[in-house]
Order: sequence, then C-alpha cells, then structure tokens
Amino acid sequence: AVVSTQSTGEVKDVRLPQNLQRAMAAEAEAHRDAKAKVIAAEGELNASKALKEAADVINESPAALQLRYLQTLGAVAAERNSTIIFPFPIDMMKAFVEK
Repeated sequence: AVVSTQSTGEVKDVRLPQNLQRAMAAEAEAHRDAKAKVIAAEGELNASKALKEAADVINESPAALQLRYLQTLGAVAAERNSTIIFPFPIDMMKAFVEK
C-alpha cells in the first residue's frame, strides 16, 4: 500500500494493491449476500406465520374456505376480464341456508 500525506499529517491518497482491492470487494459482496439471505429468511418466516393464522381461521369456520374460494374466482375473473362458470355443489348452499 502506498500512502501519501500532506505536511499537516493528513492522509491524502491511499493506493492499495489490486489483489487487496479484489479481496476487500469480495468480502463486501459476501457480507451483502449474507444480509440478503437473512432478510429473505425473515420474510419466509413472516409469510409462514401469516399462512398459519389463515389456516387457523379457515379451520374454525368451514364457510371461510368457501368464501375464500369465491374471492379467488372473482379475482381471477376480474384479472382476465372474463366470466367464470363453475358448478356450485348443493352441500355448499346448505352451509349458508341452515344458519
């Protein structure tokens, strides 16, 4: 490494060998990659917690699953600007009529 200083003792210019610069860049990139993996893992954890909560809600109310199914069909139809025709089982209707 070559260091030049001013008369006041301040560092003016530092020149590092290419191999040291490459090593420092590789270390910085490895640090960024590790941080990105931690952030991705935290996102996966949050998503799995949200899925667990959704599963608990649906488990408590079977009608919730049917409503979610209908929401999904509506979203697909709106996204593709189309109409979806699907069979609607009678036993599904019973869940809404009996209550």
